[in-house]
Amino acid sequence: MFTFDHLLAKSEKYGKLTLVQHLSDVASIARMVAKSMQLDEEIAFKGAILHDIGKTSDQFQKTLDKNFHRPPGYIFRHEIASLFFISLIEGKDKPAIIDMIVAHHKSILNDNRSLGLLDMTDNMTDCFEKHAIGFSLWSPIAMEILSHFGFPVKSISEQEARQNFEFVVEYCESKRYGYSKWKGLLIAADHLASAMEGSVDKILDKLFIKPDLDFYKRQTALYPLSMIPGDNESRFTLVKAPTGAGKTDFLLKRCAGRVFYTLPFQASINAMYERIKLDLANTASQIHLLHASSSLKIEGKEIEEKILQKHIGASVKILTPHQLAALVFGTKGYEALIADLTGCDVILDEIHTYSEITQAIVLKIVDIICSLGCRVHIGTATMPTVLYNRLLEIMGGEKDVYQVALPDDVLDTFDRHIVFKVSKMENLEEIIDHAIHDNKKLLIVANRVVNAQEIFKKISAKYPDIEKMLIHSRFKRGERSNLELKLKEQYNNSPHPCIVVATQVVEVSLDISFDIMITETAPIDSLIQRFGRINRKRTTSTIGTFKPVYVLAPPENERDALPYNMDILKKSYEVLPDGFVLHERDVQRLVDFVYPEIAFTNIDLNTVFNNGKWRIKELCHHARSALLEILDIDSVAGVLESDMAAYERGKHEEQSALEIPLSYRSIAFNQLTIATISNKPYIIPDKAYDNELGYLSLFAKPEYYDVTLRFL
Repeated sequence: MFTFDHLLAKSEKYGKLTLVQHLSDVASIARMVAKSMQLDEEIAFKGAILHDIGKTSDQFQKTLDKNFHRPPGYIFRHEIASLFFISLIEGKDKPAIIDMIVAHHKSILNDNRSLGLLDMTDNMTDCFEKHAIGFSLWSPIAMEILSHFGFPVKSISEQEARQNFEFVVEYCESKRYGYSKWKGLLIAADHLASAMEGSVDKILDKLFIKPDLDFYKRQTALYPLSMIPGDNESRFTLVKAPTGAGKTDFLLKRCAGRVFYTLPFQASINAMYERIKLDLANTASQIHLLHASSSLKIEGKEIEEKILQKHIGASVKILTPHQLAALVFGTKGYEALIADLTGCDVILDEIHTYSEITQAIVLKIVDIICSLGCRVHIGTATMPTVLYNRLLEIMGGEKDVYQVALPDDVLDTFDRHIVFKVSKMENLEEIIDHAIHDNKKLLIVANRVVNAQEIFKKISAKYPDIEKMLIHSRFKRGERSNLELKLKEQYNNSPHPCIVVATQVVEVSLDISFDIMITETAPIDSLIQRFGRINRKRTTSTIGTFKPVYVLAPPENERDALPYNMDILKKSYEVLPDGFVLHERDVQRLVDFVYPEIAFTNIDLNTVFNNGKWRIKELCHHARSALLEILDIDSVAGVLESDMAAYERGKHEEQSALEIPLSYRSIAFNQLTIATISNKPYIIPDKAYDNELGYLSLFAKPEYYDVTLRFL
């Protein structure tokens, strides 16, 4: 009876997953990925079986023992040993199989630890010899495994193994610029199979299901975009319409395959996930959410459903564009991302709401996904014409793009706000008093977390008995998730007066409808997005009714204007009406007044795709991009010192709930201790966190640590 249960694929701490089981699992998924990518399934199968066959070597197997201590200078790369068997493959299939094996863990050149094949052959005179130790003893075992999977096998001498190795080195040295579909296929299959730990059969029927999007073909005159056909033959879409006109439905009904749906903020993608999951509940579609705290949104689901969230094959995947940035910089796994994107529709919702660098990255993403053959659909309520035209150019011009906009008479039915300009917050005390007396729901939006916290403290002191909450991005992930739910379900539907203080996290695709807004001046496009949270509910009785938004004058200096540009804030404030209705038919004119031109940031020197060509060698990838590191996004995590013990022993979901998302720039130079486990969070003094206020940056310094608590 065939059995090699003593040969493991991974360390015992990951469970005793046998090598044979792992190879079988990877092969099953690889076939499905190949079918999705329209690649040869038999080649995918062979590469999947061969990719880890080098793990039969005793040099690898002994490293899996929990008592193994790696000697100084000890190097054994199982993928290199797997290449010794490449002569079992027919000549025409060899390039694809080599691509699947040689770089499924390491870039072949300039690997960050110099463990890529070409790094090692450049730096070691005995690379083959080190990997061929005991070859005559373990290669027959490898052959038995390959025979079990249907390979025609033969005895391979050490000399033939060397020739195979040298053939692969020469092949890799000849690689040109581009990317390898086969490498991406194998990485995607390997990662998912490894995560499932031998239970792949549970998820195979959930992969690569084309979503049934007929739900989004519904029609109602209240949502004018629903009345416009979505079946135009153009490959790309650009739709301009106000908040509440039905953009989401329109973009989704334009899709013909699996869908990647991108939105700017975590709160907006959480809300979209809940919405689409409900809409498609009666279909076989698999809806996945992808961000750092996505595990919190699927709490209670089966383990395989949790694993699928971050892997290949979703019917609909909801994410932020930052999670597509690997395409731009060629960072690790970018080929697997391409494998997942193949044949998909990509929706980019409100892509103008970014910093200059992030906007440049998103434009480059659009360029790349268009080149990959994806169908791209972009929706906006407030995009500057100059940016619109740039996107139109990237997507091939009018001949390739279905452009949709509403006529002025329809836009007039979306007039719903009267704008008032106010010099300072103190001038609105009477307005707030009347709002509370009249049982209104009040939304106050600040541009920075510290501003929102100060406003909330003042509101709390003056109105202690009124329902109120603060929401921003610097809460523990678990608490943030609860706040989002509370905002949507409790405060949004409250029959009592309430006050919510927030930051930009409420701007896009968050389905709340309050009565009054007070907001700091932001760029005009962001302001109009914010206004969309007021008087949002559209019914026959609400059309033609108006609710007030009060906009505070811009600050006096550049520092207080951050994260925005002072000139943009001044122009945005200037162009707003004062005491009059904001007419939707005028919105484009207002936006173009503030942005008559855009100085598009050139990031070409940092990217791997330019002028329609890849500028990275096949089978290579880069370390993390320095440009990506400096973006002001939630790129690192913090954990309170008193939570560290629970963080150390917790499962992934429990750890995620305790993490506070922080931008690298805001925390990297505070000289805080960094934990060595899981996501390696910064250890935050307890004094730097309040349950109502969230993260308090002023106290995120070593002098505020509690010396009675021990760090990991």
